[in-house]
Amino acid sequence: MVTGYNRRSADQIMRKRQAVSATRREIYEAERRRRSLAVAAASTAVVVLALIVLVPLAPGWEKVQKSFFNGAVLAKSFPRLLDAFKVNVMIFAWSAPSIAILGLLIALARGVRAPTLFPLRIFATIYTDVFRGVPVILTVYLIGFGIPGLGLPRPWNSPYIWGSVALVLTYSAYVAEIFRSGIDSVHHSQRSAALSLGLSEGQAMRDVILPQAVRNVVPSQMNMLIALQKDVSLLSFIGPVEIFRQAGVFKSLLANFTPYVGAAIIFLAVTIPATRYADYLMAKQTRERR
Repeated sequence: MVTGYNRRSADQIMRKRQAVSATRREIYEAERRRRSLAVAAASTAVVVLALIVLVPLAPGWEKVQKSFFNGAVLAKSFPRLLDAFKVNVMIFAWSAPSIAILGLLIALARGVRAPTLFPLRIFATIYTDVFRGVPVILTVYLIGFGIPGLGLPRPWNSPYIWGSVALVLTYSAYVAEIFRSGIDSVHHSQRSAALSLGLSEGQAMRDVILPQAVRNVVPSQMNMLIALQKDVSLLSFIGPVEIFRQAGVFKSLLANFTPYVGAAIIFLAVTIPATRYADYLMAKQTRERR
């Protein structure tokens, strides 16, 4: 009895020590976080204050302010810029699903194991190598000017269509590699377990591997969507009047660069929340893996 009582007492003392140790560690970590936040806030405030004070002291600040930060020009051009941004949104809306579908098909083609489908694997490899190696703007030029040059009837000679096709072909190559990395990140034991339960290769890929792979690459794909939203402006070089082209029109009419600043504000209003959401998803995945 005495021995059992002593053991229980020792266990209680040990738990109390662990609780005290955990509490001290939590207090230390909380204090460290507060100190880090205070230092970050102070350094940020110093930098912002220095910019506010020093930049207007530059000799050419008045000319720069008049050319790039003209409130009257911004107020005049901003509504038309918002209307033009609708074109960006429409091109993005029909391009993004096509990129996701084509990218997934290319990723699956690169992973086929059957010898009879080896040519498909070679095609997928060449596809990703070519469209990842050529700059987006060159692909837009070659397809946007080359295909309509074949003399196709309307609407098949539209730069909106072929510019979107250029974006789909380019971005699907990058998305395919992201999907392929997600598939490779799923442990091979998952496939072996699925096959041992009687599933075919296709069923194992569809029901077991792909759901995990897609979940693993959601943050990376979000970053690709953000990049796609910005690169839609490259289509302005082949004709579509989207936000970048509209800003250029106002720049020529008003002899002022402020419309470009307005376009940048609109892009930031869209991309910053999306970027923060992608960061949140990445942090969430990191916490779950721990």
